[in-house]
Amino acid sequence: MEIETLWRTFREPLRTFIIRRTHRVQEAEDILQDVFLKIYTRMDSLRDEQKLRPWIYQIARHSIIDYYRKEKPVVELPEELPESNEPDDANLNRELAKCLRTMIRQLPEKYREAIELTELEGLSQKDLSEKLGISFSGAKSRVQRGRQKLKEFISACCHLELDRYGNILDFREKNPACTYNSCK
Repeated sequence: MEIETLWRTFREPLRTFIIRRTHRVQEAEDILQDVFLKIYTRMDSLRDEQKLRPWIYQIARHSIIDYYRKEKPVVELPEELPESNEPDDANLNRELAKCLRTMIRQLPEKYREAIELTELEGLSQKDLSEKLGISFSGAKSRVQRGRQKLKEFISACCHLELDRYGNILDFREKNPACTYNSCK
């Protein structure tokens, strides 16, 4: 099938399909052009013409995803930025680290021991299994369960604000009854 025929047949349905997913008419036009460019350049990869329609809509879905991946928010910086000798996240990490030791001590013994040995003392999970006389998979399970229990404890006590990389931007007390108070 020629590209002109595909354009006449699929342009409006694809345009509507894209607009419904992006809610942006102008961007939909750009994505639509991208879709037809991909159709044109990849037409030889279509093996079964009976599957033309699903193939075209799959290209459209991927183009929408690509569009959102490329879209970066524009953030304006203030005229004057505060100067600091030490990044705030380093301070937050140190402050939260004090609390973590207190929270780790609250874990059940077998999980506390696994977390202390691997996370605080740097023991590998393989070495942990040998030290405790348990299987390697048992050691891995203890560490994972200990991490999960610690995460649940932190979530119950503190509200954490993280960036997209998992770095701590801010944290504050959620539950005054938690041991978080003893960390201050």
